[in-house]
Amino acid sequence: TVQGTGLSERFVGAILLPIVGNSSECFIALVATVRNRLQFAIGVAFASCTQIAVFVVPFTVFVGWGIGVNMDLSFHPFEVVVLLLSVLLVAELLRGGIATWFQGSCLLATYCLLSFGFLYLPPMPLPLGQR
Repeated sequence: TVQGTGLSERFVGAILLPIVGNSSECFIALVATVRNRLQFAIGVAFASCTQIAVFVVPFTVFVGWGIGVNMDLSFHPFEVVVLLLSVLLVAELLRGGIATWFQGSCLLATYCLLSFGFLYLPPMPLPLGQR
């Protein structure tokens, strides 16, 4: 379980699970990028993100309701800011139409910094009605 590892649930859910769960898409995008097929690599990454947002998240919420697990999609403010900034950052990088090694390095550095943020993120306090 997550408690046995000593890692926070947010770190496992936001960093480790996407890496493990999307490893095949990451590998395909990496191979496509090495072969200079950037549009295909972007398409694979975009399709994977869309599939998660449109199908997996709502399906998980409905299954949670069915088995009695509260999944209200109440996010920590840090998570909301990370989501907003990541969308803006990727949109800005894709706007140019080309990618450089420096842009990729900046994205990897940002991902590492966010990983540390999620690792040390304190638990979100309960809403007033649930205390």
